[in-house]
Amino acid sequence: MLTIKRLGLADARLLIEGAARKADEIGIPMCIAITDESGNLIAFERMDGGKITSVTIAQDKSFTASAAKKATHDYNAANVPGSLAFGIHTEVGCRISSVGGGLPVIVEGEVVGGIGISSGTPQQDMDCAQAGIDYFMNQRS
Repeated sequence: MLTIKRLGLADARLLIEGAARKADEIGIPMCIAITDESGNLIAFERMDGGKITSVTIAQDKSFTASAAKKATHDYNAANVPGSLAFGIHTEVGCRISSVGGGLPVIVEGEVVGGIGISSGTPQQDMDCAQAGIDYFMNQRS
């Protein structure tokens, strides 16, 4: 029998709140997706003005971060011609994202979910995702 740790809806709301605060601070309305440890969507928010195309992108970033247990920007470094991982973005129904902005949420050494952000530059998306995680972790303690 397995015991699985995963984010709940209240956790997802904290992650979204922290990411949205950072998005407000930098003046970029974001799409924010939170998934459980297997990549299934728990919660999503499209801030007023968040890009329409970013709805799917944010969800795929979060899916990648949680299901693959890896930051999307880590795939970016490996997804180059000549690399054995080149083309990874075409796997799993083309849901693997190699664009920065998806981070796994790790609690007590275990990936319990993911956060995916889209609408800004990859660095802005990454900063908002990290802000969501930082806010969540601070609220937990």
